Amino acid sequence: MRALHIITGLGVGGAEQQLRLLLRHLPVECDVVTLTNPGAVADGLAADGVRVTHLGMHGNRDLTALPRLVRTIRAGGYDLVHTHLYRACVYGRLAARMAGVRAVVATEHSLGDTQMEGRRLTSGVRALYLASERLGSATVAVSAAVADRLKRWGVPAPRIEVVPNGIDLDGFRFDPERREGTRRRLGLPEDAFVVGGIGRLTPGKRFDVLVQALTRLPEDYWLLLVGGGPEEHVLRRTAQEAGVAGRVLFTGERPYVADGSPGPDLPSLTSAMDLFASPSADEAFGLAAVEALASGLPVLYAACPAIEDLPPSAATGARRVRGGPEAYARAIAEVRGAVPRPRTVPEAAHRYSITRNAARLMDVYAAAVSGPGTHVTEPVSLPLPSPPSAPSSHSSLSYHGASSS
Repeated sequence: MRALHIITGLGVGGAEQQLRLLLRHLPVECDVVTLTNPGAVADGLAADGVRVTHLGMHGNRDLTALPRLVRTIRAGGYDLVHTHLYRACVYGRLAARMAGVRAVVATEHSLGDTQMEGRRLTSGVRALYLASERLGSATVAVSAAVADRLKRWGVPAPRIEVVPNGIDLDGFRFDPERREGTRRRLGLPEDAFVVGGIGRLTPGKRFDVLVQALTRLPEDYWLLLVGGGPEEHVLRRTAQEAGVAGRVLFTGERPYVADGSPGPDLPSLTSAMDLFASPSADEAFGLAAVEALASGLPVLYAACPAIEDLPPSAATGARRVRGGPEAYARAIAEVRGAVPRPRTVPEAAHRYSITRNAARLMDVYAAAVSGPGTHVTEPVSLPLPSPPSAPSSHSSLSYHGASSS
């Protein structure tokens, strides 16, 4: 089987790095097309031996990208097309059908109740998503919560498959030597209790709650924020005004694996933490929380379908926290004051092993390729959408997708 993965961009983000990890474990010959931004993950994929094509899309309304994508699919002779993130799903499903490929799978990585990929949902976004979804074979939801949201949108239940995100258990396993070296490199005091937050620095992640929580905690509590995004300058200013800037570290976007770039990789940073906190109230899966569990960390979260979908005994180190800075400060102090726990991997992390989830995805691929709609020999001609004359909240093509951790 030959498969083509189409993704909106390949900067450092949860969906992008999930794709790279997945391709390392799929027993399928895969190529990748990125519509925009061939960033650090594109370099990582190329280092892994994956062929990456940058389509050079200039914007969400660059309809000239569609025929280029159709030609790329036809030239590759692919048996299946798999799309990731909103813009790639809209253009990729249509291009696959125009190229004559009927096995089309899409993964919905970041659909929340009120936002998709960190941005507000509109009626136009929903309408175009549903129109393009009908051109595919199956839509993969990364959690039961996302599957329920898709059903409420109107996606037929038989077309939805739940295949959770996967994690590299060995890669995130706690390493005391890596912890010591990373903390020394970051300049953390030996006795610092480090609260970690991982994800895009956007308002929806609510990392300001952790900054404000730090003001209610003693001087030996530190905050380590891993990720980049438009909210970084706001968070830095918030920390400065709150008088805790000296105890808040920003690492920027970090890769999942050591790739020669300066600074530690993500598993090294989780090893350096003492606790992971996610105040985000709207998550599609909660990948960073599961990776923290794989590193043996206690986890505080506001919303995490990956944990909530499991029995409580599967993630005994995880606790849901409702409220703002005061509630998080209190919960953080309680974790530190509790009897220390060994940094072992709980059952929840094992359930999301990448090898297990890649096997589940292969079942989806097999069904898509052998499905009744895959045996059409002539490509169909579908009309191209007309570009909107002006930006509008009802124009789906004006949506700017961005990945979410």
